[in-house]
Amino acid sequence: MSSRINPVNAPYSEAVQAGFNVVMPEGMPPLNIFRTMANNPRVLSRMVQGGLLDRGSISVAERELVILRSCALCGAEYEWGVHAAVFSAQAGFSEEQIAATCAIDNKLSEDDSMWSNDQCLLLAMVDELHSTQTLSDALWSRLAQQYSSEQLVELVMLAGLYHAVSFVVNAFQVEREAFAPSFPAQGTA
Repeated sequence: MSSRINPVNAPYSEAVQAGFNVVMPEGMPPLNIFRTMANNPRVLSRMVQGGLLDRGSISVAERELVILRSCALCGAEYEWGVHAAVFSAQAGFSEEQIAATCAIDNKLSEDDSMWSNDQCLLLAMVDELHSTQTLSDALWSRLAQQYSSEQLVELVMLAGLYHAVSFVVNAFQVEREAFAPSFPAQGTA
C-alpha cells in the first residue's frame, strides 16, 4: 500500500522545517506523518503546536496507554507502532501490555494483574469514549475520584486528539516507519 499523499522531501521550506523542529529530536529525520502534513505547512504548524507529548498533568505511562489504546481502536497501525517503539520503554510497559492495547476483547476487570486499577480505569475511559463519544455518569464518577479536573481535561483531549491523528494516518495511508512494529497477530480492537 502506498501513501495517498506523498510525503514532502528535503530541502524543506523554512516554515516546514520550523514545524519539524518543534516535534523531532535534533538529528532525527522527520517522521512520515509530519512529512505528509507538510503538504500544508499551516496545518503542520497547527498540528505540532497542538500536540500533547510535552510534560503535562499526567504521567508518560498514562499518556501512552491512552494513545496506544485510542490508536488501536481506530486501527491506526502507523501511529500505534510509532508510540509502541518510541515511548513504551519510557512508560514502563511490557511487550504483553503493549500487545494487549490491541486486544479485540480488552474488557479488563480491575483485578486483572496486567494492569493497575488506574490503568483499567483509563482503558475503560478510552473504550467508552470511542464507542459512545461520551462518558457515562458511572465512569465519570470513578474518573473524577481518581483524577483532577486538569488531568481529566488532558486525558479526554488526548483520546480525541489521537482519534484525529488516526484519521490522518489511515485516510492518507501513511507508510509505516521502518523502526515501528505492526499490530500483534491476534488482531486489533
